[in-house]
Order: sequence, then structure tokens, then C-alpha cells
Amino acid sequence: MDLHLTDKVIIVTGGAKGIGAGIVKVLAAEGAIPVVVGRNEADNLKVIAEIEAHGGRGFQIVAELTQPTECEKVVRITLKKWGKIDALVNNAGVNDSVGLENGNYQRFVDSLHKNVIHYYLMAHHALPALKASKGSIVNIGSKVSETGQGGTSAYAASNGARNALTREWAVELLNDGIRVNSVIVAECFTPLYETWLQTLPNPKETLQQIIKKIPLGKRMTTAKEIADTVAFLISERSSHTTGQLIHVDGGYVHLDRAIG
Repeated sequence: MDLHLTDKVIIVTGGAKGIGAGIVKVLAAEGAIPVVVGRNEADNLKVIAEIEAHGGRGFQIVAELTQPTECEKVVRITLKKWGKIDALVNNAGVNDSVGLENGNYQRFVDSLHKNVIHYYLMAHHALPALKASKGSIVNIGSKVSETGQGGTSAYAASNGARNALTREWAVELLNDGIRVNSVIVAECFTPLYETWLQTLPNPKETLQQIIKKIPLGKRMTTAKEIADTVAFLISERSSHTTGQLIHVDGGYVHLDRAIG
């Protein structure tokens, strides 16, 4: 299926690693021009080199999105280089384990900056360009807002906000023809996920216990599976889809994990 993404300029925050890198690679393969936003230039350039090696195009911007002015900078540089923005993928974030008991005011607020405030600011600054292109927004979210996890109040709150903003923006932007959707991730193996596992006493055993609870196929979701759904939601092939929270999770959140 041709998604008609050729020459579309698409900002992907956190696009150098994990799910973000998966999204960047799929978009480039579809002929789009992903703009990789990340704090580490070497990481950004590595993923750009990978997509160029496969005949794709891309662009990178170094930015620390926890700093509000950096969000405006990303949009400004993108427009200066390409003259348009066709879509925004808000993806950057980290489950930083700021819990109710082990957290405090500053750590909680800092986590909101890491995980949701830049979602708002990126969309706010990109909005005039998105109106001009009748573009779309995809927010990447986590199951944590729905299932809870324990010990991660700030990340759960951020993801609840991501879900709420998705629906709110979908309503606000109806008359502008801008569609807004979310892809909700459960168990997807990324470098950050592996880092978390290594903090546990028995990482291999823990991973196997998690995999056993994923209903479809008893396996982790891949970054490419997330990315394929994102690409579809950005494209006009999903032209009447907006305000949706789409779970790409092998049934983890909504199916009975006692199955099998």
C-alpha cells in the first residue's frame, strides 16, 4: 500500500533510538523526510546515516526538549530548512520512576518536562505550519496511564495527559483538518527497556515472565510494528481517523492475560 508520504516533512522527537528510530526508518522507507530530534548529535547522525545507506533522506536537530525554548527552535530550524511541516510525532520521554513515596515536587515537575510538557510545546509551535499543510499529529503513549505500574506516578500522569491532549487537540483542530491520534505502547523491547531490565536482580527470568503475559504470540512488540502504525496514521490512508488511542501491544492491555 502506497501511503503517499513522499517528500512529507515529519518531525520525530526522540527519533535517534528505540521506537523513535523505528519510526524514522519506516517513514524514510516510505519516501518521507523525517526530522530526527534528539539531545545527542552522534546518535542523531547515526540514524540519519542508516536511512541514507538505504536510499532515504533525513535531517537532524540537536535539542534538549525539557528546555521550553528548544521546542520553538526545532520548529524554526525545520521551517528554515524545508519550508513546511506535514506531521509531528511526539515520542521523546522516559519512565523515570518518580513515585508517590519516593518522589518530591521537583522530581515530579522535572518528569513532566521530560514526558509531556514538550508534547504540548512542540504541537503549539508547529501548529501554524500544520494548519498550512493540513497535517497530522501522532502522540506516542504508554499503557502505564491505564494499567498503573507502581512507583512511577510522574510517568503515569504524563501519559494520562498525553491521552487527554490527543482527544482535546482532535476536537480543537477539527475545523483545520488536522487529525490527532495516539499509539499506545505496552511491552516493546528498546534500549531503555533493556537498561531497566538490567537494574533487576534476575533480568532474563523477569523478561521471560513478561513475555508469557503478552497474549498475541507470547512475544514483545517490535519498534517496527509501532512505526508501521504511526506511518499509517500520518498518511491520508487513515483520512477519517482522529482522536483515537490505538494500542499496538499484542492485546496486553485489553485481553485477559490468563489466556493460554
